[in-house]
Amino acid sequence: MADIAPGSDEDEARIARAGLVRQIDAAGAWAEDPAWRTAFTEIPRHLFVPYYYVGVGGGYRRLWGEDPDPAQHTRWLRGAYADTALATRVRDGELVSSSSQPSLMALMLTALRVQDQPPSRVLEIGAGSGYNAALLAHRLGDEQVTTIDLDPEITATAREHLAAVGRHPHVVTGDGARGWPARAPYDRIIATCTLATVPRAWLAQCRPGALVLTPFATGLLLLRVQDAEHAEGRFLDTSAFFVPLRGTSPPPEDTREPAGLPRRALRHDLFRFLLALTGHRLTPQEALALWHQEHHPERARYGVSVRGPEAWAWLDDPEGPYTWRL
Repeated sequence: MADIAPGSDEDEARIARAGLVRQIDAAGAWAEDPAWRTAFTEIPRHLFVPYYYVGVGGGYRRLWGEDPDPAQHTRWLRGAYADTALATRVRDGELVSSSSQPSLMALMLTALRVQDQPPSRVLEIGAGSGYNAALLAHRLGDEQVTTIDLDPEITATAREHLAAVGRHPHVVTGDGARGWPARAPYDRIIATCTLATVPRAWLAQCRPGALVLTPFATGLLLLRVQDAEHAEGRFLDTSAFFVPLRGTSPPPEDTREPAGLPRRALRHDLFRFLLALTGHRLTPQEALALWHQEHHPERARYGVSVRGPEAWAWLDDPEGPYTWRL
């Protein structure tokens, strides 16, 4: 792992970090909980991405902090503070881990509505580079944060990155879909990978009233847990694209465009969200009819309910006319 370079490197990182914080400020991502501003100001992101990959000609090119070329080194350092997702692990040409876009991270952390006193106990699904766990630990304390990943290489690297900034939350290796019962009960669960359903193990490891925030169907689903078998909530009004949770077997995605639909609808992000959420349980024409009838509904009108073994998505009302089994 690359250390902080002396002199100008450290100064440039501080300046770049301040610029990133101003961008997140301007986007209003933490408007409802500005306490997150301090964490983003004080946690150096570049220590969590000693190297990352940028897309070049249909593939990836690595930028790293120990590059002997000063221009490439500067590009790496400044890129670490760009408000964009960074590919941190690629295998056989496929992205398997990344550091999320900072403004989206800020939005998700704000939506989590953590409590400072007493501090919320949080489980993060998908350790990644460790950066998100560092932000959580800075706010809540190391003892309150557990982050899990299936890949032992990823957890080992995340642990090293966290130690480099003086943070020591619990970093464990395991199947995120099963949660981590040894540290339960949790007040909050946040996932940084997308899933095909809501793992019931998460609900069983939460206190009543806990919040679960997870990427789902190109959106962000925020559930309130009632008990070990019941949860319900709506989507945030933003799009989100994450790598799938490793260790699960989601149904293969049909990337073909449905026949007979106008291109204008197919290009619309919210229509694509409807198709993803319903899991093609609607025919293309049924989806288009609903889309027009409900005046192009925003993500925040959709939700998900979990009751025991059953889970379903819905529009406007969990008991209304528009529901789809997950």
